[in-house]
Amino acid sequence: MIIAFLGLGAMGQHMAANLLKSGEPVYVWNRSPQAVQALAQQGARPAATPAECGIADVVFSMLADDAATRAVLVDGGVLDALAPGSIHVNMATVSVAFAREMSALHLARGIGYLAAPVLGRVDVAAAGKLNILAGGADELVSRVQPLLDLMGQKTWRFGTAPEQANAVKLACNLTLACAIEAMGEGSALAGAHGIPAASFIELITGTLFAGSPVYKGYGGMIAEERYSPAGFKLSLGQKDVRLAVEAGRDLGLPLAFGDALQTVLKEAVDHGDADLDLAALGKNAARRRGAG
Repeated sequence: MIIAFLGLGAMGQHMAANLLKSGEPVYVWNRSPQAVQALAQQGARPAATPAECGIADVVFSMLADDAATRAVLVDGGVLDALAPGSIHVNMATVSVAFAREMSALHLARGIGYLAAPVLGRVDVAAAGKLNILAGGADELVSRVQPLLDLMGQKTWRFGTAPEQANAVKLACNLTLACAIEAMGEGSALAGAHGIPAASFIELITGTLFAGSPVYKGYGGMIAEERYSPAGFKLSLGQKDVRLAVEAGRDLGLPLAFGDALQTVLKEAVDHGDADLDLAALGKNAARRRGAG
């Protein structure tokens, strides 16, 4: 079996490195060459263009958004280069509408298509402990499951249509952003009354939300005002919340929290926080004191 991995960003480089444990040939491509060179030193085979990855039996992609995925997979010639019967596993967080479009494009070429977005930050990806949300035909999932197991601790099945997994991932990121904004506003309220954010976070992570990795991890970042380097950029959170709202709107489902978060995230981006971690919603909440 020949494997390929497209998109070696903060997450993708670790996911591709774990696929090297399969012992199979792994071709890698990235827009900037540094990550490719690093993986080549570990045994990966560099691809000069995305289309060169079409030699693979299974292609994984972890690209930033709909536009980047289209540019690489469609415009970059990967789909045209893949043989019928091969499989493309899209691990990026993309829109539901784009997932449907990709499913149709793959079907027309006789190529299997799976959505497999992930839950977990960079350190989790490096450890091969991601939670993988898989949507698509059961037979295709079974064929790639040994490879998914190298990257994740569990594969969660969400329907036979790929876009169903993407809808669940967007729902997860909407929930995540709501939790972070709630912690940020709670910390700002406590701080306005002279209580350190760290004391407030210690309270809620030891009582109301004890045992929650989201509250503990992101809460700790808010308490320490530690927003860089970003494990999950605020700009990407903004994109995901927008996609979640669109996915609801397409089915006649308004998302009130989602609408409110779009306003909050735009506010943070307008203040220059786009490249900070999503935890910087806490910074943004504190900044509002006295603004009105």
